[in-house]
Parts: sequence; structure tokens; C-alpha cells
Amino acid sequence: MFDHVVFGVSDYAASKAFFLKALEPLGVAVALEGPLGIELSQSKGKASASLCLFQTEEKPARLHLAFAAENRRQVDAFYRAALEAGGKDNGAPGLRPRYHANYYAAFVIGPDGHNIEAVCHEPEA
Repeated sequence: MFDHVVFGVSDYAASKAFFLKALEPLGVAVALEGPLGIELSQSKGKASASLCLFQTEEKPARLHLAFAAENRRQVDAFYRAALEAGGKDNGAPGLRPRYHANYYAAFVIGPDGHNIEAVCHEPEA
């Protein structure tokens, strides 16, 4: 839904490692990295939304990022990978019917306290 999201992190190396591992099951990889930070995307050569991280000493407000998953298996894989990458559980994979009948999501807290979600809106295959 978004073109790009940019936010500062307190530990660039830890955040880079966390997001690369946690989002790998969703097909997210490094699109570009340079002196201004890192850009992560699902693009594989085509235009798509991206997530950009940069080092900062500022204390950003808590952020909620929801990443689209193609299926529920990807949500499950994201959750496992995010916990292995050092994320803290904030809601195991499962249906969230208060949003809608097929809202299947998992939530973790990332290195800077941000709520990171993977969500699939499709019924189980």
C-alpha cells in the first residue's frame, strides 16, 4: 500500500540483521545500501514498496509496520524468523476475526520497540 517507509534506528547493524532475517520469508531483501542507510524491498527488479532504515540518536516514537504475506505459511515463517532474529513475541500467528474473518497475522517487537506484523488476508489454502 505504501511507496516507502523511512525511519531511524538506534543500532543500525542490529536492526539490519533483524529485518533481513525476519522479512526473508516474505521475499524481502536488500535493494540498496549506502552511506544514508539501507533500503529493503520485495521488488526483484520491479518497482515496489520499500522500507528504509538509517542510524540516528533520536528516540523515535513507536511504529507499527505491517508487511503483506501471500499466504499463512509465510506469516508463520516470518514469526519464527523474527523471534530467531531477536524479536520479542507480541502475538503468535493466528486469526484476528475482530479485523475480518480471514485476517491471519503475527506480531513481534523489533530491536527499537516497534511493532512488526506480517499479515495474510486470504482464506486458508
